Amino acid sequence: MFRCSAACCEESQASMQQVHQCIERCHAPLAQAQALVTSELEKFQDRLARCTMYCNDKAKDSIDAGSKELHVKRQLETCVTKCVDDHMNLIPTMTRKMKESLSSIGK
Repeated sequence: MFRCSAACCEESQASMQQVHQCIERCHAPLAQAQALVTSELEKFQDRLARCTMYCNDKAKDSIDAGSKELHVKRQLETCVTKCVDDHMNLIPTMTRKMKESLSSIGK
């Protein structure tokens, strides 16, 4: 990207607008890549947050039903641990998907 942008600036016959457009074209693949990674990570975080919210709701329901605090804490810990484990298992697939998508950018 930087070499591409530098080459745009070295074009002595280009107008300022042409140089600017050239630099924007150079930056486009990086911007696409950043947007893709950000989007995938946001989706992952949202899924993990929804899972932990489910655990919290389940714990609140147990407390409302009269369960003992220690039992509810253990239940919550087990549920959240399962969320994390399940989502850790999604990372290789998410990584592969991002690599495939990133490899097609700028081609």
